Amino acid sequence: MKKIIVLASFLLAGIFISSIVYAHEETREVKTGTLSGQIMIKDGGPMAGGMLYFFDDAAGPPPSATKYWRVPAEIFNIDNNGRFTAELPEGKYYLGAIKKTSGEPIGPPQEGDLFFISQDGKGNPKMHTVKKGETTDLGIISGAVPFKRASLAKDGITVIEGAILDVDGKPVEGALVFAFMTQTMAGKPFFVSDKTGKDGRYIMRVQAGGKYYLRVRDSYGGGPPVAGNIMGIYGENEPVAVNVKTGQTEKGINIKVMKFAGRGPKKE
Repeated sequence: MKKIIVLASFLLAGIFISSIVYAHEETREVKTGTLSGQIMIKDGGPMAGGMLYFFDDAAGPPPSATKYWRVPAEIFNIDNNGRFTAELPEGKYYLGAIKKTSGEPIGPPQEGDLFFISQDGKGNPKMHTVKKGETTDLGIISGAVPFKRASLAKDGITVIEGAILDVDGKPVEGALVFAFMTQTMAGKPFFVSDKTGKDGRYIMRVQAGGKYYLRVRDSYGGGPPVAGNIMGIYGENEPVAVNVKTGQTEKGINIKVMKFAGRGPKKE
């Protein structure tokens, strides 16, 4: 049984807060291009009101709905006619779309969510190229279907699992676990778990074995925490890596969290 890890108080004022702001990247000149198109439900109408996900090929593995859930690099709205226009940094991207029945804007697909990942003729995730100053119309993209949890792979997957607990050792519901590849946990995370249920249990599916640094929050996205947010990391005085082997499950990775109390009043 793995040891339950407690979040050190100094991390709240230092490492955790400084590295959590992964939504605000370093300011620099960005070369951008545009992709546009229309997302349709398979054998149906437009995927009105959904969200479009773009996964940067240079930043990680291709997306997968059944083996792991990679955090998207960019997210855009789909309008009521299923149309989208996405301005992206120059590069190569995989495309996915989701419309969640829960009303939440983003996160891994759940039972019944309309979902798909754009595929090529061989059934592999399809890559789209964005060039500086160019607009590419992808046309009509059809394929969104209701997601089924039964489709999740059970064999050959790489998993980290455990429980999210409060300071009294009680399970925490509604928490998300994010996986980073570096100890600083700066920038966007690579993978994210489903939200924990009443038992506080989480399952983190990752693409392959390696070292992962885990952070817990109760919201999907970046930005500094606000009062009442759940927050925690796997580690005592500093983030500690979880080592997992490809195709295996690392169990008992329990993380204690606490609610952020806020930063207090500003000094004059």
